[in-house]
Amino acid sequence: MSAEFFSKLSQNYIELLEDDEYYDITIEVGEDPNVKIFRAHMNILCYRSSYFRRVIASNKKKDNVLAHIKFPNISPEIFQIILRYIYGGILSLNEQETSDFLKVLAAADELRLQELVDYLQKYLIENKSEWMEENFEFTQRISLQSNNF
Repeated sequence: MSAEFFSKLSQNYIELLEDDEYYDITIEVGEDPNVKIFRAHMNILCYRSSYFRRVIASNKKKDNVLAHIKFPNISPEIFQIILRYIYGGILSLNEQETSDFLKVLAAADELRLQELVDYLQKYLIENKSEWMEENFEFTQRISLQSNNF
């Protein structure tokens, strides 16, 4: 017999993300005046993203000083979406503008979240190609930030 309890597991990891205890890294995102500091867990980040694995390996906390990473080019709203994906496997873009889909795609690419990149590319091509054509300049600007799409 086997059973799967992914829904509850996902919920528990989202609760861990929202819990202010037991974190071991802070991540500062955005630019003034729109800056936010997120609390996270190195183990989860490292296992979900090769980018975080590389960055954290070179920034491990020393002498009880909390590890800290900065991403000024990712907005707090976009990073929140990324963290919910990393922790809970949840991608919630229902109420987001299509432009935000592209920003999430660019952030996911930067953070080497290939599963999310592949999903968003496919979704945008299949569902938002007309919007991307109408907003070609924005689409091109976002896509030029990455070498991979």
